Amino acid sequence: MNVYGLVGNPVGHSLSPPMHEAAYDALDIDARYVTFEPAVDDIERAVDGADALGVSGLNVTIPFKQDVLGLVDPDPLAERIGAVNTVDFSGERPRGYNTDAAGVTRSFAHHDVTLDGRDAVVVGAGGAGRAVAFALADAGCRVHVANRTVEKAADLAAALDDASAGGLDTLDRVREADVLVNATSVGMESEESPVPREHLHGDLAVLDAVYSPIETRLLREACEAGATTVDGAWMLLYQGVEAFERWTGRDAPVEVMNEALRARLS
Repeated sequence: MNVYGLVGNPVGHSLSPPMHEAAYDALDIDARYVTFEPAVDDIERAVDGADALGVSGLNVTIPFKQDVLGLVDPDPLAERIGAVNTVDFSGERPRGYNTDAAGVTRSFAHHDVTLDGRDAVVVGAGGAGRAVAFALADAGCRVHVANRTVEKAADLAAALDDASAGGLDTLDRVREADVLVNATSVGMESEESPVPREHLHGDLAVLDAVYSPIETRLLREACEAGATTVDGAWMLLYQGVEAFERWTGRDAPVEVMNEALRARLS
């Protein structure tokens, strides 16, 4: 039996176990997906221990994504983003990836949204914002990063090609944008939106990384404006799909994983 899992602190809320377990059952893979919650200062021991015990792969979540970067051999994208959320132990050295970026691009592709040559606004320059911004830039978007702390947005934009940055007072750029991603926690379990309603329009594709609730105020108002909307569960799904495919070398049963995920969110 292969063992995969999630390391984070806390991890009790995670929706990854039912999603991955459903995939194993669907493809008749002899595997289990478990959660690990080491102390915040014990992540190095946790990764070494997982490797020594023969764990096949780990997903990594808050607060360990940056710490794990220095404990594995990261691929070029994870190194550029500065965070690892997936570890593969199948080689001589643990290999680190960031599948959050694929979660973004595959979510838009699922909704038939073209990214190449488009103007995109990313709200937030934290860990999620970095993955989103690199994903969109690598897909050919001209990215503008809007963040409460302008310096953090500027640092992120400087690491991208053809990107710009500003404070939240630059969100009016959404009016002329093709793509909008909320990579902050604004709207999580609340009726707030990170973007004023008047900036939204019908030619926009909007992805909200928040998945609780599934329909955030931002997505509701974007839908009312005629925009294409992509809820955060798609990004969660496709980052998991990407991890599954890296670990197993098999095509993921996307519909099965999606059903298992949304059953827990309903």
